[in-house]
Order: sequence, then C-alpha cells, then structure tokens
Amino acid sequence: MKLPRDITGEELVKVLKQFGYEKIRQTGSHVRLISRIKNKPHKITIPLHKPLKTGTLNNILNDVARYFEISKEELIEKICSQDRIARDVDHD
Repeated sequence: MKLPRDITGEELVKVLKQFGYEKIRQTGSHVRLISRIKNKPHKITIPLHKPLKTGTLNNILNDVARYFEISKEELIEKICSQDRIARDVDHD
C-alpha cells in the first residue's frame, strides 16, 4: 500500500492516539506524543502541517512500525482504516 498523500499532522495525531499514544506537550506547530504500551516508552514528534510531506510521514511511520515490531505496510493499512474512521467521526 502506498503512503497516503493527504494526511495532516492533526489527523495523524488522532490516529496514533487510537494506537495508544498520548500527547505530552505542544511547542508551536509540533506535538510530542509518547507510547508506554511496551516496556520501553516511545516518543515521537508530529508536525501539524497540512498535509504532511511524504518524507516526514515516511520517517514517522518507519519509527512507529519499528516500535510495534510490524512492517510499515501493515501500519499504513491500519492507519488508513483508522484515518477513514476518524474522518467519518469528525464529519458527523
């Protein structure tokens, strides 16, 4: 599956929260998230750009996939399905 080209930073934050990440701070247009699901905490920074650049999104997804020990393709599939759900909820 290809990287989504239209996902914003805010949408990615919403989806990652559904994966167990929580917001720990925001500085300007960047949000810092942490996951404590596994034994070792995992911190990532998401820029709130509209839309995210593909290289930035690719690096974030690689990092999250490594943390959850799944392939990036699996993560993209999950994120795309979660993103559609999040967008549907936002429009209701």
